[in-house]
Amino acid sequence: MSSKDLYKEIQKVAAQYPVRRSAVMPALRLAQEKYGGWLPPEAFREVADALDLTPAYCEAIASFYDMFHLEPVGRHMIEVCTNVSCALVGAQQVLEAFEDELGIHAGETSEDGEFTLRTVECAGGCGWATVVAVDHRYREPVQADDVPSIVAELRGG
Repeated sequence: MSSKDLYKEIQKVAAQYPVRRSAVMPALRLAQEKYGGWLPPEAFREVADALDLTPAYCEAIASFYDMFHLEPVGRHMIEVCTNVSCALVGAQQVLEAFEDELGIHAGETSEDGEFTLRTVECAGGCGWATVVAVDHRYREPVQADDVPSIVAELRGG
């Protein structure tokens, strides 16, 4: 998607809101898709220009929500819920299993750019804990023993 196309898409979205500023979150989502899953500084300028906002305002919104990424992310995003319901049934062990299997810590991206591992405060699947979102698709319940097969699947094996 070019900058011109992004501008047009943001204009379509903004037209659905009585106040243009209200379209900032869907506009940031569109920009994040354009930039391969993250929001570099130029993305904030493009969104700001399209909505008559400042880049700083757009970045402030993006930095508040964990669904927006301010640094490049891996081809595969693995997010482990660590809220109380998941924590009580082994979220820490699941997280550690992913760290061991991938060779990275939560908040990092593997050197080959294949994986980003993150923790999330709540995935909303408390009845099926531990919840792990893999490329934005929930898997539940996940136990530490499940991690090697999940990673192998993502690696194509």
